[in-house]
Amino acid sequence: MANFTLHHLEKRVRVRAQAPADASYTRKLLNQGVAECAKKLGEEAIETVIAAVGKDRGRLIAETADLIYHLLVVLAARGITLAEVEAELAARTRQSGLQEKASRKGGPEPALAARRKIKTAPASRARDKGA
Repeated sequence: MANFTLHHLEKRVRVRAQAPADASYTRKLLNQGVAECAKKLGEEAIETVIAAVGKDRGRLIAETADLIYHLLVVLAARGITLAEVEAELAARTRQSGLQEKASRKGGPEPALAARRKIKTAPASRARDKGA
């Protein structure tokens, strides 16, 4: 299909979400809940990263297709449309990427702080126990 778009895939995900679980992988995923759908998205993201580092172009394309599909499943599970994501992206094009990141509530620092907290949590627990 030469003119296939992400909107076609989104529509297919929504149609398959209405099918019985024994006939639709999409429905089966959705029946497992958002957390499981998100877990599968994470797995696909990791596989895409690994493929990106490798030299097999076809593998990267295939893993990216899986990643996009699973992202659309998670969005469907949360009732979010691709048009809503596109609107957010369009709003962000009004400024540079660096300006957009700086303008977000709390900027990029909360993610960094969260990673640092995870790395230091065991040591702080040890201190709390008097170790």
